[in-house]
Parts: sequence; structure tokens; C-alpha cells
Amino acid sequence: MEWMTLALKKYAQFNGRSRRKEYWMFFLLQIIIFVIAQIIDNIVFGRPIVYFVAALALIVPSIAVGIRRMHDTDHSGWWILVPIVNLVFACTEGTRGPNRFGEDPKSPGNADVFA
Repeated sequence: MEWMTLALKKYAQFNGRSRRKEYWMFFLLQIIIFVIAQIIDNIVFGRPIVYFVAALALIVPSIAVGIRRMHDTDHSGWWILVPIVNLVFACTEGTRGPNRFGEDPKSPGNADVFA
């Protein structure tokens, strides 16, 4: 659960790097939230009110974690705008050691690495 919420803790932090695990676990959290929101909307409202609020609340952290993921592969955050390429970069292992965007998130002294 810590990996899923790490991107929310860094809500609008566009600098630095994010591991694959952080990126994909947040992606999974988004899917879970959207499914629950859609179920609530279908049962209670009949319109996508909760879904819209959830999407609006998660757009900034999803862009931020995507940009940090591009940084981990030593690419500019602008690559997030190119659909197929950003998927390839999101699946690629990050650069070992420090790169131009910061320290390696997998390094032993990094606070973002969970046991």
C-alpha cells in the first residue's frame, strides 16, 4: 500500500525520479479508484459525478509520477506526450546510479525505497 500512495505524497512534485514499482502501483490504485467511483455513480447518482471528481483529483499526481518515471529512464518529461514511446519508457528499467534528474531511487540510502 505504501507504493500506491507514494505518488499521492509527492502530489505535484515534477522533479526527481520514480521507480517502475511506484509508477505501476499508482496506476493500479487509479484503476481501483475509478472502478469504485463508477460503481458508486451507477448505484447512487446515475451520472459520473464521483468518477469526474476522482479523475480531477488524480490528474496532477498521475502527470507528476509519469514525468518522474520518464526522468528515471533519463528522458525528458515531455516524452509523456508520445503514447507508444512513453509506454516503452515506463516499462524500461531506470538508469542505474545518478543521472541528470537526480539520484537513483533504488540506491540503498534513498528514503523512497521500502523494504
